[in-house]
Amino acid sequence: MANIKMINKAEMAAKGESIYARLKENLEQEHRGEFVAIEVDSGDYFLGETFQDADQRAREKYPESVFYVIRIGRRATWVHR
Repeated sequence: MANIKMINKAEMAAKGESIYARLKENLEQEHRGEFVAIEVDSGDYFLGETFQDADQRAREKYPESVFYVIRIGRRATWVHR
């Protein structure tokens, strides 16, 4: 059985939004419409043309993490386990 880390979604979203705010200007200029998956504990982020691309890249490095995902330049966000 996998060791599942309990998360506080509000806290994770706040961390993700804070990290995205630092990256926003550069990402929106060069990657608008793409997806970014942010591993909030490390601050590492992974880009993809689709949600699945960003998720796959993130999981290669952090297979057990939960990610803050946003479509660059859009308002919708979500947390993905």
